[in-house]
Order: sequence, then C-alpha cells, then structure tokens
Amino acid sequence: MREHGGNLDQAVQRFGGRAQDWIDLSTGINRQPYPVGEIGQQYWSALPSHSDIESLHEAARQAYGTSASILAMAGAQAAIQLLPRLAPRGRARVLAPTYNEYVAALSVAGWDVADVPTFDALAGADLAVVVNPNNPDGRRHNKAELLALLTRVGRLVIDESFVDATPGLSLATEAGRPGLLILRSFGKFYGLAGLRLGFALGGEADIAALSAMAGPWPVSGAAIAVGRRALLDRDWAKATATRLERDCPRLDAEAKSQGWRLVGGTPLFRLYETEDARAAQERLAGARIWSRVFERQQRWLRLGLPGDEAEWARLTVALSR
Repeated sequence: MREHGGNLDQAVQRFGGRAQDWIDLSTGINRQPYPVGEIGQQYWSALPSHSDIESLHEAARQAYGTSASILAMAGAQAAIQLLPRLAPRGRARVLAPTYNEYVAALSVAGWDVADVPTFDALAGADLAVVVNPNNPDGRRHNKAELLALLTRVGRLVIDESFVDATPGLSLATEAGRPGLLILRSFGKFYGLAGLRLGFALGGEADIAALSAMAGPWPVSGAAIAVGRRALLDRDWAKATATRLERDCPRLDAEAKSQGWRLVGGTPLFRLYETEDARAAQERLAGARIWSRVFERQQRWLRLGLPGDEAEWARLTVALSR
C-alpha cells in the first residue's frame, strides 16, 4: 500500500499498546463523528433497491446544493480507481504535491501521467486533477480560477474530499458543465470513514459511464441509511463546521509552542514544518498519539484535530514533555 495516514497498525507494531489506546491524528477524519443511531434491519438483510439509492442521491444533491447527475460509490477512492477507464488513455497531469492515488491509478492503466507544480502546467492535458482544498497543504483555488482551467483541458477532475467544512469553495453547483467531474468524500467530515461512502458529480454521460462500471449495488444498505440521514442533517453540519473552524487556532497554538511553522491545512487537518518530522512523530507516539509524516518532505508533520477535551489534554501533555 502507498503511504497514507490511518496506518495505526504500523504505530501499534512499532510502539506498542492496543489500537484502542491510541488517538489517531494521522488522518483528516473528524474525531467527533455523526451519531449513527438505529439502522433498520432491512438495510442489512436486503439488497439496496433503486429507490433507496436514488433517495441517497437526492439527499446528496440537497446537501451539496446541486442538480447535477450524481453517483454514490464506496468512497471517493472507488471513483479514482475507475477514472482511468472513463476516457481513452492520454496525457494526464495532477497538481502536486497531493493525494498520491491519482498518479498511481492512472499510471497502472497506461496513461502518460505526471505530477506538476503549477496551474499552467495542467493546460493541454487530456485529464487534469486538482484537489481543492488540497491534501496535505490545504491550498485553495477559487471558482473562477478552476472554471478558467476547465477551458484549457480535456476533462477536469476536482477532488473536494475536504470541502465540507468550507462549502463556499465547492464547484458542485457547476457540476453539469461538460468535462467537469467532482468527487466528494462522505467519511472525512462526518467522521465515518469505515462506512465507505463518497459521490461523483458530473455530466449525465460521465455519471452513466461510472455507474455502468461500478455495477448495480455500488454502496451498502447501511451506507444508504446512514448517509441519507447525515446529509439531510444540516444543523449538525453547520455546528460541526463551526467547531472545527474554532479549533484550528487552538491546534496551531499548540504547534507554535513547539517552534513548528504552519504550512497550511483545512478545518480537518493542519500541516506543520518541523526540524525533524520523524522525531516529532516518535515523541507523540510515546504518548500513544499517531501523526502523519511524508517520505518526500521530511520536515512535514500533519495532524488531524483532536476530538473531545480528553484528547486535547493528552496532546497538550505529550507536547509539554
């Protein structure tokens, strides 16, 4: 497996303890998840019906403020895996540094693919990928900038996996434009990554092609029940976005006390430059707090936001040692 956060099994193997002893801040997953509540037996015992899936699609349209065609999938990653088959192989460019699965999936499928550092280097690509806001540095791109790029590439994929806490950045309202495909994650903002739910938004032809490749039951009954309930709960979403935005300066202050410099981030994670990221990771690991480091950027340390006050207190104590 490529380098990712969430590799808590490696932390346990290296530093001991049990998984439940650890606070996993190595991902950008909300540590105060949506309260799932009761799930009807029928969602476990029966195959998802077409009407069930369509009701989830409609909940997502309402949550994302779009009327575009939409497809529920087993996480945004499922869409990334199918992306190379959406069009004939050609020239793909990915704005980097960013999530590493795009280059991997396209390369395996035979595309001419490369990471590029600037918007201008995306121009002319048959397929261009922009993560907005970006993972891991939180770079943001405004709507006008992205729509202008759409006119310079064959197809533009915008990964909005971390946009829920800053919905004003989303291009979901433009998702019906030819050549524009938007990917949304459910599990990060709602803190339910294990549910494996995400969405692709786009033109009718692209979504139909993805649907044909994904097959008749692309998500589980439980994902439909929980996803629909959560997406329609706009009060919870607004309160959660407010809490995350409020807590970012708190984490930044903890990092600043260590002499770490804020590189960027989103309301779900922060990226810091340290003297030695692996040493900082090991120090936190001694208190059973797991963080994310990067092979190619050995001074970068990424931290998700702690959940409750007990987790914040453990982080403060760990950093005071």
